[in-house]
Amino acid sequence: MDSATGTMIDGQQAFAIIGNTLWIMLRIGAMLMAMPMVGSRAVPARVRVLLGIALSVALAPILPPVPLFYGFDSVTLLTIARELAVGICMGFLLRLIFEAGAMAGEMIAQSTGLAFAQMTDPLRGGSSGVIGQWFYLLFGLLFFTTNGHLAVVSLLVDSYKALPIGTALPDPHAMAALAPTLAVQIFRGALSLALPLTVAMLAINLAFGVLARAAPALNPMQLGLPVALLLGLFLLTLLAGEMGPPVQRLFDSAFEAARQVTM
Repeated sequence: MDSATGTMIDGQQAFAIIGNTLWIMLRIGAMLMAMPMVGSRAVPARVRVLLGIALSVALAPILPPVPLFYGFDSVTLLTIARELAVGICMGFLLRLIFEAGAMAGEMIAQSTGLAFAQMTDPLRGGSSGVIGQWFYLLFGLLFFTTNGHLAVVSLLVDSYKALPIGTALPDPHAMAALAPTLAVQIFRGALSLALPLTVAMLAINLAFGVLARAAPALNPMQLGLPVALLLGLFLLTLLAGEMGPPVQRLFDSAFEAARQVTM
């Protein structure tokens, strides 16, 4: 009898642990599916599911208690939808900031003459410019270099403390205003990253234009494209070494916007 009772208690505890993990995995899994790099098509869905399970099991002991499961009634379904919406919103806001890098790359490609260099983008889907993909990958490297993955874990813990599972969402109007505000910061950040190189390439093109008017016999327009391309790549290597602080500020604004989702 004692062994049967102990087995029953252990089974109930096991089901309780599985239930807690599944409740916690809703928000974490939705965020992993929507966030950049990890949520891209280049990462298999099985890897994301395993990562979500591992994070749920690791964070379960330090998170607030989850609601009891009484079946799939209307309250449970609304709670599941709410958790998925919160996770998708946080992941989407983090993904938006990576588009600043892709946008800056497209601006630079237009000024350097590399806009025609298009290839399949495995991270974002479809096809995009090579320079835009390079900036996207550079943002990803800086994200992991600056411990962005640890900041994501901290963001998840803070979100569960500020908005436990089963509680009502904050003001929807405030949540709806987060994306437009972050979009303005994205445009500003992309322009600030691309502006130095764009202005330099504009000066180079103007110099070749003046030379073509002054000495048309030299046919400087044929030299303009390769010279502009080489100088653009050289300036791009110089720009890569100075991108740390502005990109870090963009990451900080994205995490602050994602944190306001649960406030």
